[in-house]
Amino acid sequence: LERRTAYRAAHLRAAWEAHTRGELVLAGAFADPADGAVLLFEADSPEPAERFARADPYVRHGLVTRWWVRAWTTVVGERAQQPVVPED
Repeated sequence: LERRTAYRAAHLRAAWEAHTRGELVLAGAFADPADGAVLLFEADSPEPAERFARADPYVRHGLVTRWWVRAWTTVVGERAQQPVVPED
């Protein structure tokens, strides 16, 4: 956690900018242990998430050494992309 202090403001600034553009929906580190994070993007392609990761100060300065972008098929909730409601 101490290693990220020098880059945290730039990381959070980039995250809030992505959120303002409508790309980043939610983001945050895992709780105890803080050994990773989830960033949820909403986009038509993986490009905004990949662009964010490649430019992220945590990645560029070696604090994050592995990351990946995965599509997520949402089926429950008001914003679900492919709602599936069981018939009674």
